[in-house]
Amino acid sequence: MFINKLNQLYKPKRILYYIDASAEDIERFCRGEIPEKVARYTNAFGTYDSPGVFFIKELGTEVIGIEYRFDEDAADTGDYPQGLSSIVLDEAFFYSIEIDNEVEISDHNIRKLFEKMAADDDAHRIYSDFSIKADPDVISMFASEKKLRLLYECRLDRDSAMPVINDDAKALSHEHLYNMAFFDPITDHYNWNHLLAFIEMPMDFGIRDFAFVHFDIKEFRVINEVYGHVAANQVLKNVVQAMNEADFVYASARCHNDNFAMMIRDMPEDEMLATLGAFFEKLSHLEVDTNYEILYRCGVVPMQWTMLYGNRVADAAKLAQSMGTHQDRTDIVLYTDRMHEDIQWGNYIKAYVDTAIEKDEFVVYLQPKFDITGDAHIKGAEALIRWNYRGREFLAPYRFIPFFEKDGSIGKIDDIVLDKVCAAFKRWKSEGKPLYPISVNLSRSRLYDKTLIDHLTSIVDKYGVDHSLIDFELTESASYDDQDQMLRVLNDLRDRGFLISMDDFGTGYSSLSLLTEMPLDTLKIDKSFVDHIGTADEREKDLVVIRHIIALAKELDFRCLAEGAEEASQVDRLQELGCEIVQGYYFSKPVAMEEYETRYL
Repeated sequence: MFINKLNQLYKPKRILYYIDASAEDIERFCRGEIPEKVARYTNAFGTYDSPGVFFIKELGTEVIGIEYRFDEDAADTGDYPQGLSSIVLDEAFFYSIEIDNEVEISDHNIRKLFEKMAADDDAHRIYSDFSIKADPDVISMFASEKKLRLLYECRLDRDSAMPVINDDAKALSHEHLYNMAFFDPITDHYNWNHLLAFIEMPMDFGIRDFAFVHFDIKEFRVINEVYGHVAANQVLKNVVQAMNEADFVYASARCHNDNFAMMIRDMPEDEMLATLGAFFEKLSHLEVDTNYEILYRCGVVPMQWTMLYGNRVADAAKLAQSMGTHQDRTDIVLYTDRMHEDIQWGNYIKAYVDTAIEKDEFVVYLQPKFDITGDAHIKGAEALIRWNYRGREFLAPYRFIPFFEKDGSIGKIDDIVLDKVCAAFKRWKSEGKPLYPISVNLSRSRLYDKTLIDHLTSIVDKYGVDHSLIDFELTESASYDDQDQMLRVLNDLRDRGFLISMDDFGTGYSSLSLLTEMPLDTLKIDKSFVDHIGTADEREKDLVVIRHIIALAKELDFRCLAEGAEEASQVDRLQELGCEIVQGYYFSKPVAMEEYETRYL
């Protein structure tokens, strides 16, 4: 029988509205069939839980009902269920577990189940301890898909929360306060506060120098939810035991949740990786299910950097740890010079970006797009950002865009580009110049801003620019956590007359079904597919892929644009394959807006 030990919980004084239940009613309830008289109140305001089966000592029988917040003033207002029997239940604590819904359910079986569990689980919490109540007043059962959640009444044996809630330090012993400050209550191991003393003053423990490790358990939430908190807590305890037994660990801590830290002996890189790899391998199997592989995400700061970072060493370790993105294996990532430089640079430009905007240091360049279906002619351009950093040097996008995407400043950059493009359109229109669409970047992180559509529209409308001249580009290689929201944004932009393009197609993982949902005007083939065609390195496989992308775009009624064409032979080959638009150095590198205007308008 599957048992998932969930938690201990508190329910205040409440009213149970119920109907009598036969054995057949309870059997149907376990299959998900809830009587309509009770089911109609599911998720109603003031309910404490979903409908359930209740074994009430005072009633002496099983009933099906739903619990409501107790409110004497509202009892006669009609806010509570009508036509059902009711009983007031006193406040109580409960032990909660989850089991298969195929188990035969009865008052007797549930009691036996919890009595057995009480032998190996003391229901210990940070500020309270419980034990299974010998003769509970209430036992309840709730059904979900293929599972039953059981709540069994507990007896409160210890309550240490009151002095904390009342800020009464005198009521707590020095030993108790020390344990609360420096020990983790789940594993009974040292916490981060304790380890910080070693990091700040290592010499007090005889540590000359050290490397630093910070790691967590991948998908720990899954272990908690599927196997229960008892199994999950045992994983945490196993990690602590391994840290205590490892001869290369000077000091260690459980920091929070599934995060741990260690001060370890410094080693050459190969030895460090091998030692930690063996350490995590010993901790890779779940005791309750040996087929489940536990994986870790670990950041390591070598000794040279721990000496420089001092008590901020955890920041460097967490950065290295965050680089571990593989889903199918344990990641051990060493902190490097480049990471250090990136941190310093990222922090600096984050602080400086508003000043740079105020000084108008961000410059828009345009790379022309050419229609090659006949004689090549201008079709539009892509707006690209450059940073005239302090007026001294131009920074390429890779020097700042990734940092602004990470800290959320990218929206400011997108707005600058859109504003400058629209200002140029307004001027060109007033001068009677021909106008061609210009594509601008739409960063992934902005798709969740509820005001985004109106905000972008207001920038364009401020300059009186026709919406069909603005082409918003999304990058296919970026992931979109909420695809429904992405589609809503794109459809809304399209409804307002804007153009939509997918950039870098073929470098990401978009499903073809999603492609059919997106309101695209243009599909942009990534440069990596174009690099080898029309050259001595051309392969038939490259041609097959591009040919099918172009065919797919045409079948879906998208225009097809190829990026990165640098040679006439590449343009010729793309034209043979049916590509309509080309962007690349063969025609033009990105140029200043003034040069674009002079050459193409």
